[in-house]
Amino acid sequence: MKSGSTDVLISGAGAAGLTLAVELARRGVAFVLVDKTPAPFAGSRGKGVQPRTLEVFEDMGVLDRMAAAGGPYPPQRAHKGGGHTDEPMFEDLAPIPAEPYRTPLMLPQFLTEAVLRERLAELGHAPQFGRELTDFTQDETGVTARLGPETIRARYLVGADGGHSFVRHALGIEFPGKTLGIRAVVADLALEGLGTDAWHRWNDGAPEQMSLCPLRGTDLFQLQAPVPLEGDIDLTAPGLDAMIARRTGRSDLRVDAVAWASVYSMNARLADRYGVGRVYLAGDAAHIHPPTGGQGLNTSVQDAYNLGWKLAAVLGGAPQTVLDSYEAERRPIAAEVLGLSTRLLDALNRRGEMRRGRETRQLDLGYPHSPLSLDGSDASAPLRPGDRAPDAPCSGAGGQRTRLFELFKGTHWTLLGTADAAIRPRPGLHIHRVGRDILDCCGHIREAYGPAWILVRPDGYVAANVPAGAGDVLEGYLPRVGLPAP
Repeated sequence: MKSGSTDVLISGAGAAGLTLAVELARRGVAFVLVDKTPAPFAGSRGKGVQPRTLEVFEDMGVLDRMAAAGGPYPPQRAHKGGGHTDEPMFEDLAPIPAEPYRTPLMLPQFLTEAVLRERLAELGHAPQFGRELTDFTQDETGVTARLGPETIRARYLVGADGGHSFVRHALGIEFPGKTLGIRAVVADLALEGLGTDAWHRWNDGAPEQMSLCPLRGTDLFQLQAPVPLEGDIDLTAPGLDAMIARRTGRSDLRVDAVAWASVYSMNARLADRYGVGRVYLAGDAAHIHPPTGGQGLNTSVQDAYNLGWKLAAVLGGAPQTVLDSYEAERRPIAAEVLGLSTRLLDALNRRGEMRRGRETRQLDLGYPHSPLSLDGSDASAPLRPGDRAPDAPCSGAGGQRTRLFELFKGTHWTLLGTADAAIRPRPGLHIHRVGRDILDCCGHIREAYGPAWILVRPDGYVAANVPAGAGDVLEGYLPRVGLPAP
């Protein structure tokens, strides 16, 4: 029997598993990424990339490729009585200094994952498809996992293996929630007779409702339609042709080919725990959402983004409390997103409401009760620990223009503050003194951050906010997150 060893074994090479793999690869952590399916996922399923995830992708070095592969959401076009009305799905918001991305990107999931695999290849790694995790045991120092005839020893195991997660079941973690009483078909179609200038909808709020959405970056349409709770659904081109004709009342639309199709029951579920011992859950293995609002894939990517730097930190010698914060931070986020997705689904089914507001963009999500936070700020401070760290234009001492997000980009922590405080340099920490190392263009940094010292985590959230003269407080805090002075 073959055997091997690694630091992290990741089961599941979807969006969450790929994001985690990229984050570990960026930090030089050894890992193995496996998936039981023989080939990458081929469907459009999670097609909305929210602004906060765009910020994550910028840090990961894939934003330009994601933007080039996708495109903006088209307006909603409701067909009724021989006519139609158009309405934008999102308010078109211009970028502001603190928020460079304010409108979601449409990008079919298979293209999102393809870009992540490309980035992973650049870092010298690749997922291993057709390798199924069939068993594992753990002890105080690691996990022994069975992959067919091979046994692999890992210091940690992450189950990013979807809503039917083998890892979650093996851990005995409950997955409470509810089946929402809605069964639906989703399919990617080559379709003739329909313009790509709108997301077309018929029979909003009725059992026979249907939508056909042009998928940016492809020549395909995504069909979405509720179907009866029981019975077989014909997913062939002729079968979907008949469904479209019946629900739209049009005979001029024709399905040339079905690239991918699935029938599924909508659920809203949240795992009781995000891990046991040295085994963790991420993505759909920990939470599943109805598709309304485009929250599921984004939440999964951000799970992995949070978990990746923490695994690397603890493997590098940081206290276990850093990794323990993963569940404390991410589980409340998933609970909030589940509630939002379910409310949006109810609005869609009752009123045909598709308009989306700021709450879906995930820019306001944060970790106000994180065990990693250090708060020395007063009530008037514009930023508190757990908040997303805003972007802002700035320039270097030599006059070159840049942005805070460029300074944050990478695997390091960032300390941003005034020039009159002294923090000892150390590996993994970049220090930028406003007014000396960088210049505040038009006062945007002071407006967003105030006069305090702000410590920004590798994932772009505020860890600490302390007064300008409190360097000793920060010196005491930094070892708690794996940043001791040399």
